[in-house]
Amino acid sequence: MKVAALICRLLLGLVFLVFGFNKIVPFMHATMPPGDAGAWSLLMVNHHWLTVVGIFETVGGLFLLSGRFVPLGLTLVAPVCVNILLFSFLFAPAAAGPGIVVAILELFLIYAYRSYFAPLFTAKALVS
Repeated sequence: MKVAALICRLLLGLVFLVFGFNKIVPFMHATMPPGDAGAWSLLMVNHHWLTVVGIFETVGGLFLLSGRFVPLGLTLVAPVCVNILLFSFLFAPAAAGPGIVVAILELFLIYAYRSYFAPLFTAKALVS
């Protein structure tokens, strides 16, 4: 389990570090998808929303790669995983493979680090 978690953590961290940094400083150029997906992407680029997303992805990826603050890194990239899946399923269902792989890695790591997330599910939290 520890080896599988390490491999998944490094893979997920590398994915988010590379693609997150690419949103901040573009070094891999991509074409805009056709139709509504392209319009949505163009809107996010023009309003610099992708830069904000890229910062979260890069920081989360760095946390995952470094092995420090891993639960925080998983928390930062979890909403991005959900958005990747939703965007893929809504606009390009045939190309949802990478999003599914990222989501599986994320879910496995959340399961592997489940003891750190358990306090979040306290039904009646008390103020200390």
